[in-house]
Amino acid sequence: MQPGQPGACKEMVGMMFWYGGGWPFWEVGLMWVGMIAFWGLLIWAVYALITGATRRRGPEAPGEEHRGDDARRILDQRLARGEIDADEYRRLRELITAGDHHTPAGTGSAR
Repeated sequence: MQPGQPGACKEMVGMMFWYGGGWPFWEVGLMWVGMIAFWGLLIWAVYALITGATRRRGPEAPGEEHRGDDARRILDQRLARGEIDADEYRRLRELITAGDHHTPAGTGSAR
């Protein structure tokens, strides 16, 4: 068909606007999943950097700073429940306090 003939405009419009137009639904869904994953990872990375930079560092290794407090708390609970008497409580409390300044069991030198 020549441009001057009737019906030529309809064919041109159809090819310009509807030929291969639009994305399949799975491509749109994949784009959304990728965008959500990207922003989620970006937000997580910023959060991890901020918490890592502001975390307090102690002189002791992680997890070791509350061992003595936990032992004392357990000892206090045993006394409160009546499992041990006051003399046993004092003896064990002295062992815990003295143990704070020694090496852990099994790591000392052999005699």
